Amino acid sequence: MNSFYPWLILLAPLTSATVITLFTLRWKSSSSAISITAVLVSFFCSCLIFAQSATTAPEFLWLDLSPVFRVPLGLTLDQLSRTMAVLVSGVGALIHIYSLGYMRDDEGKSRYFAALSLFMFAMLGIVFANNFVMLFIFWELVGFTSYVLIGHWFFRDAAADAANKAFITTRIGDFGFMTGILMIWMTTGSIVFVEIETRMLMFGGHATFAAIVALLIFCGAVGKSAQFPLHVWLPDAMEGPTPVSALIHAATMVAAGVYMLVRVAFIIQASQAALLVVAWIGTITAVMAALIATQQDDIKRILAYSTLSQLGYMVMAVGLASNDAAMFHLFTHAFFKALLFLAAGSVIVMLHHEQNIWKMGGLRRRLPITFATFGAGALALMGCPPFSGFFSKDAILAVAYEHNLPIFAVGLFTAFLTAFYVIRMLVIVFFGNPRSDTAREGHESPPVMTMPLIVLAILGTLGGFAFFARNFLTLPTEKEAAVLVPVLAIIALMLGVGLAVALYRGRATEAVNVELLRRKFYFDEFYGWLIYWTLELLARVAAFIDRWVIDAGAVGGSSRSTWGVGALLRLIQVGNLQAYAFLFGLGVVALIYFAVFCS
Repeated sequence: MNSFYPWLILLAPLTSATVITLFTLRWKSSSSAISITAVLVSFFCSCLIFAQSATTAPEFLWLDLSPVFRVPLGLTLDQLSRTMAVLVSGVGALIHIYSLGYMRDDEGKSRYFAALSLFMFAMLGIVFANNFVMLFIFWELVGFTSYVLIGHWFFRDAAADAANKAFITTRIGDFGFMTGILMIWMTTGSIVFVEIETRMLMFGGHATFAAIVALLIFCGAVGKSAQFPLHVWLPDAMEGPTPVSALIHAATMVAAGVYMLVRVAFIIQASQAALLVVAWIGTITAVMAALIATQQDDIKRILAYSTLSQLGYMVMAVGLASNDAAMFHLFTHAFFKALLFLAAGSVIVMLHHEQNIWKMGGLRRRLPITFATFGAGALALMGCPPFSGFFSKDAILAVAYEHNLPIFAVGLFTAFLTAFYVIRMLVIVFFGNPRSDTAREGHESPPVMTMPLIVLAILGTLGGFAFFARNFLTLPTEKEAAVLVPVLAIIALMLGVGLAVALYRGRATEAVNVELLRRKFYFDEFYGWLIYWTLELLARVAAFIDRWVIDAGAVGGSSRSTWGVGALLRLIQVGNLQAYAFLFGLGVVALIYFAVFCS
């Protein structure tokens, strides 16, 4: 039975989604109970296989076209996948429970929990997949279910547009990902990770080909983990329910890209050129998102750009060939970012879905539990010792200090920006005087929402020590770096905190207004312009050809010609015998004329 626990982890949420969709869609309480039970089963089984280091699972053959193509249904059960399964199912279970309170009055509650279960099935499938075909199927299923969850309130144009934007943008990255998978299969003859790793010598001597393959695989992570330049979908995904934001932005969808890069690190690390590109893409994303976050007024969008920035750190670590540091930050980030989103959801619900931070203020007295847990998550996000983010972020900065000083400098500046926008948000939301009637009347969330916050706050605080003990943190090899990096990080933290307090303490309006950052470097406008002058221009040209060349010319012209000939023939079909006799005689005369004079 133990060998089937990994399959049970996958089948429990899939069964939940099926049962809710087919049988309990009209009974909200039953649907939520089924979904929560399924994710708890997945979490329990994940804990069991995590504790059993020698766990195996039966493998099934799905497609066998040997020796050309062979696709098994098999699971990877190493330390990385088992730990990731505990993280995904554990954080997912807390978000499911929190959703009971947040979505209690929602008309589409059953549909929401069905999609949530299907999402968990897809994400856990990514975690356990042992080959590229399985991974890509679950990868696309995550994209579909995120589209459904982001657009849960589809009757709102903003939510529907955000869902479309997320789906289309990630498909662009997935096209590159699929192309890279095909190139790997053509080169190695296999799609199974273990077999590909043993055949990587086939790439030897072909540095350009290896770099192209690695970067195409990286395209998948650029889409899913919202890296520059495909980052534009993630902030708009805030139009979905807040628990969805917490789920997508914490341990699941956006983390899938980083996890995939670590899983196939042997492909990425086969090319030094690809590693450098990956590192700089992550670095650019980290600092760009942090800059934009300093000028946002929506509490969820601030956290969304924070997620972009932290994902940039993780991708930076992957590009610096430090998978341990990347995964360490992924794990700690899952705790404190889920905490921050759920705490923000507590604020939003109690303020009747108000998300503008300038209409809040003074909430620390009315929402004490939310304030305390949000504060713990904020300190972890800033990298304040001894919270978990301090250990994981410093691990990445230490690696950057040893391998690439320009990247280290940008990463340190990003740490300063992170402290600045986080304290800006804390000061405006929880301190000062209430700036609206809803802020004056707010009260604490029910226990079903605050208990997950407390659990995540504990994990976000102590998670650094727990994972440190499991050797996820790679300490710098140079004694200078071991001392200098934490000191510089703390100085950047203090400077960011001090500047934010000085600028925003007691203020009721924005202290700094940078239009370039407020408009997010005009990326949306640029993509709108690009689409207008490419896809829409092509559509207009095609429409012109269709209307005036095909319809009016080939199709319309032939139809009109046929109609004209028919109309002409109708003129001589008058039904008059004398006219027919005259025409018959005229025809005989014409024949005689041609026979005599033209022969």
